[in-house]
Amino acid sequence: MTESNLSFVGRLSVAVGSFFAILGDSTLAANVRRLREGAPAPVSAPLSAPVSAPQPAPVAAPAPAPAIEEASPDAALQLLGLLQRNARFIDFVEEDIASYSDFEIGAAARLVHDGCRTTLREHFTIRPVRDEAEGSRVTVPEGFDATAIRLTGNVVGKAPFSGSVAHRGWRAAEVRLPKLIKSHDVTVIAPAEVEL
Repeated sequence: MTESNLSFVGRLSVAVGSFFAILGDSTLAANVRRLREGAPAPVSAPLSAPVSAPQPAPVAAPAPAPAIEEASPDAALQLLGLLQRNARFIDFVEEDIASYSDFEIGAAARLVHDGCRTTLREHFTIRPVRDEAEGSRVTVPEGFDATAIRLTGNVVGKAPFSGSVAHRGWRAAEVRLPKLIKSHDVTVIAPAEVEL
């Protein structure tokens, strides 16, 4: 897949990573703001050094801020449609369940759970981010991927951090959503049914 044609999961990963990078770097945040407003990147004035002064070692220019693109909702709407078709997910969530007994809700939830699980397994290969069992003690090294590991609790100081795995996380290893024809309206998650 080319850089200009990232999948939904790839775009989501870039968005989450960019979010944390921007939070931690005020210069990057300012550059991203300029890019989003369409302003050119700032140009610094050239420095003139005296002839007799020694030249400092060249410093690598910082990488330009990644271009931020608006994500297309098509894949998300397609997944929502699949969950509705196979698990009646939206019907279940939109139903007012206050008048139902816990037994009735539990029976409906079991059907929705089975349908959602089948849909996810058919269209995604999902793997844990961490292989260790929940509760295991781990060390998070310096330079860890903040999109894959979220630190919680009393986060102070610098990496490496030691802690317990509270949740192993999930990563989409493969996505197999059906291809859509251009005329398909993905905003129609489930068509209205008219019985004749």
